[in-house]
Amino acid sequence: MKRKSKKKKKNKPGGFFRFIISMCALGILIVSGFGTFYLVYPDVSKLKKQNPGKTSFMEYRENEYSTKGKKIKIEQKWVPLGSISPYLMKAVLIAEDDKFWRHHGFDKEAIQKAFEKNLESGKFKLGGSTISQQLTKNLYLTPAKNPVRKIKEAIITWRLERALTKRRILELYLNVVEWGEGVFGAEVAARRHFGKPAAALTAEEAAKLAAVLPNPRRYRVDGTSKYVERRAKVIYSIMAKRGIVVPEYEEVVAAPPEEITEASATSTTEKENLPPAKETPVSYQEEPK
Repeated sequence: MKRKSKKKKKNKPGGFFRFIISMCALGILIVSGFGTFYLVYPDVSKLKKQNPGKTSFMEYRENEYSTKGKKIKIEQKWVPLGSISPYLMKAVLIAEDDKFWRHHGFDKEAIQKAFEKNLESGKFKLGGSTISQQLTKNLYLTPAKNPVRKIKEAIITWRLERALTKRRILELYLNVVEWGEGVFGAEVAARRHFGKPAAALTAEEAAKLAAVLPNPRRYRVDGTSKYVERRAKVIYSIMAKRGIVVPEYEEVVAAPPEEITEASATSTTEKENLPPAKETPVSYQEEPK
């Protein structure tokens, strides 16, 4: 009997490449759908006149407290920008986003530096976030460090910058930013740490509050941290050099050189050490009239 020869099944030529192309096309469709969704959601335009309630970041913290069995209550009190000390506004901008009035939501130079630092360390920490990006994270996202969250943040930030004025973005940020365990917003932070309303904060107090950003749960405002003390002095000295704190200007100028060194304007996700010395013009970039 003749044995039936088994015919080997031949793979169709180009099958593997068609599979790769199909996967790429699927990936593009998913990314496109993802991007389109966040181009319309959430509705950021309502923030023009409506103040946000409990933010996504506050809810994240509440879940975190509950999981760890911590009995911490979220405290936040809304106040208009006019009821927040100008010193605090200036100090926060110096510490977190010195190009705030000039950029359109993203600081390209800071992002590039953060990217290079990530490559050097081999860790995906990101960084280089502007106040607009931080506001997006606080309102709608979580502190998760991954590319997907960063893409969401970029899209929503782009929309925020086009829907709101810079003054409104700053007002929103100062009212929702975290300033300690359960402490959100400038008003609660000022009362908790200094026993006074946000409108009454002095330049020194404002510098201390700004110094703990963007990691207020790690660094304390009460002066027990050498990092906070040193960074607050740097922020205060920059305010004095720019004429924001006029009466104390000569006193600061007379201080040792290391105490009046200009700090890096843009924050990163983690600030382990003080920024390197950098000389900048004395004039302060104010909000355009």
